[in-house]
Amino acid sequence: MKIKKFGNTEQLVFELAKPIADENGCDIWDVRFEKEGASWYLRVFIDREGGVNIDHCEAVSRPLSDILDEKDPISQGYFLEVGSAGIERELIRESHFAASLGKLVNIKLYKALDGVKEFTAILSEFDKEKLKLSCPVETGEENARIISLADIANVKLHDDFNEYL
Repeated sequence: MKIKKFGNTEQLVFELAKPIADENGCDIWDVRFEKEGASWYLRVFIDREGGVNIDHCEAVSRPLSDILDEKDPISQGYFLEVGSAGIERELIRESHFAASLGKLVNIKLYKALDGVKEFTAILSEFDKEKLKLSCPVETGEENARIISLADIANVKLHDDFNEYL
């Protein structure tokens, strides 16, 4: 994997969406402009302390749609989607990794390392080439491990769903 940066369209939409999100007590977690089949999708993922619900998504979506119609910064047709970043959100941007330092993350590797392809660890440090992780969490042993981003398929924020039961 590589730490991604915003493309021009995504950066422009981020700048238009941020004041709207701020006004509604939300943060912009990510903006993605993606082609799926014949259609383009502009996806804005929001977050806020205590979680996001449909009312938050609507409060950001409606004014963002209006300003995108007014400014018309995207030449082709697209579908606008505003939604929650999700509990187990994927970390792909530098800001995601920075916000997740000291937190539990789920790591999925392309190939097994010491017989393991998936594990949970604490994100200690990161840079554009590697992650420093404190693992394995399950054993309670503190064991720092440095893993190249090239060996990682994806990194997601960990959530223990048992807490909700």
